[in-house]
Amino acid sequence: MAKKAEIILNNSFIQNYRRMWPYVKPYWFRALLSVLMAAPIGMLDGVIAMSLKPYMDYVMIDKSLQAAWYIPIVIVLFTTVQGGLTYGANYLNTWVGTKITNLLKLDLYKKMLCFETEFFNKKNSGDVIFMFNNNADMACAGLLTNLKNFVQKFFTAISLIFVLFYNSWQLALVCTAILIGAFLPMMSLKKRIQSVMSKSIMADSTLITVYNESYAGNRTITSYNLTDYQKNKFNTVLDNVFKLRIKMMQRTRWLTPVMHVILSVGIGVAIWYGSYLILRGTITSGGFVSFLTALIMLYTPMKSIGSNYNSVLMSFMAIERVAAILDSCPAIMDRPDARPMPREHKTIEFRNLSFEYIKGRPVLQNINLTVQQGQTIALVGNSGGGKTTLVSLLPRFYDVTSGGIYVDGTDIRDFTLHSLRENIAVVFQDNFLFAGTIRENIMLGNQNATPEQLQTAIDMACLTDFIAGLKDGVDTQIGERGILLSGGQKQRIAIARAFLKDSPILILDEATSALDNKSEAVVQRAIENLMQDKTVFVIAHRLSTIRNAAKIVVVNHGEIVESGTHDELISIENGAYKSLYDMQFKKQG
Repeated sequence: MAKKAEIILNNSFIQNYRRMWPYVKPYWFRALLSVLMAAPIGMLDGVIAMSLKPYMDYVMIDKSLQAAWYIPIVIVLFTTVQGGLTYGANYLNTWVGTKITNLLKLDLYKKMLCFETEFFNKKNSGDVIFMFNNNADMACAGLLTNLKNFVQKFFTAISLIFVLFYNSWQLALVCTAILIGAFLPMMSLKKRIQSVMSKSIMADSTLITVYNESYAGNRTITSYNLTDYQKNKFNTVLDNVFKLRIKMMQRTRWLTPVMHVILSVGIGVAIWYGSYLILRGTITSGGFVSFLTALIMLYTPMKSIGSNYNSVLMSFMAIERVAAILDSCPAIMDRPDARPMPREHKTIEFRNLSFEYIKGRPVLQNINLTVQQGQTIALVGNSGGGKTTLVSLLPRFYDVTSGGIYVDGTDIRDFTLHSLRENIAVVFQDNFLFAGTIRENIMLGNQNATPEQLQTAIDMACLTDFIAGLKDGVDTQIGERGILLSGGQKQRIAIARAFLKDSPILILDEATSALDNKSEAVVQRAIENLMQDKTVFVIAHRLSTIRNAAKIVVVNHGEIVESGTHDELISIENGAYKSLYDMQFKKQG
């Protein structure tokens, strides 16, 4: 059983390092040098033990004055060389380790950007940060360090075992056997900590989530007096983390004291048997002191190898998690034969379309809708009826469950994701703005836009007067998520961004519903500018804003119940649209 566990461990060791080789490869020379430098560092440990034999025999017993001064000098010289090599190896190890970590984080970040919206819907922020950032730190933290330590300890052991056998092969055989026996308890450690490790990761990610929520929701916490609630919630998470830390300690920290006891038995046996050999004249006193020193130097780092082994396992498990992420495939990706989507189109058709987030619970059913180029289609209906879901299927935030969406007869899944999304601009109800300046956020629509194009976008988004009143103008910092701006200002920046993108298809997802009347009027003018010469899908909260749409589609409970122009739908007695319109008109009246 122990042999089988050892084989599995060795295979895992090789596989993990093979998996990380592409990240080590660009820096292989420095990485190899840092590892190779560990060999003489380890071998020089045997010098001190080896030098004690002539020191004891020639100085302490034979009273040689010449040996009394040159042996200490030799020890100092070799120790100085060892110290210099140790510094060089640690420097290279840190340099290469950081570079490898950054490469791995970059690949993980690129992988994260490929995942579909549903992936992020199912994860909290702590999970995402831990998966794509902390795992990389854990995987790389011990990558070179563990290899360097292994090489160093290996050559230390070789040099010290040589000293042992040089002084007494009988004692060396006994003590080496005890050393091998000390490693047997390590074989079961990985299985013991795997389940606890998974729970610890979940707890740590929950902790990060609470921090993120407290940062993003600080106004809600303040306005609802949720300070005590959040403190209790945070304390509960900390208690869970504490319990898991203790459980991890219970399953791993026993190894060090167990090895300490086993190796202490080895030292005891060496002293007992060594004394017997001295009395028989088989070994000299100097040889025994040298042997005992080498044995202690060999055993001492082995006593703490449990902690080092634990770190190795943590690193390997992190590498396995990283490998699983990098090997995973997003649910939404390009087909092998996908082709670019042309900018010009004549029709967009939703054909027998159905969709469900959870299997067996349809959100949209049998949607059939044809949109001509340049038309404005308004989607209205009851809250939660599936309007946002329907337009989210067009840029493939999600993929349809059955049926399809066709542009000029071609399934959108046959187009590359990049070209499909390049042809669609979206203005959400709550648009995300990045930390930075107004200019940087607008330019995300077209990073190659000229100053004239930028200014046109600003003018068309009705931002000219607002920006002119700012001290730094378009280079004004807006804070994380645009926290320093009002809702209307954020919406207009998002509209300017969409205007600069100049895509032929435009989605407006309740872009004015969260604004007051004054802000809505300004934003509505900007939207009307943006809609010119585009195929537009509008999800409208205020029905007065979509009266001129070419077609109004009423979506209730995942189905199209009515469609037509405003005049056509308003004339239907007891119709769904007329009921919505009359209800809203009465409220406004």
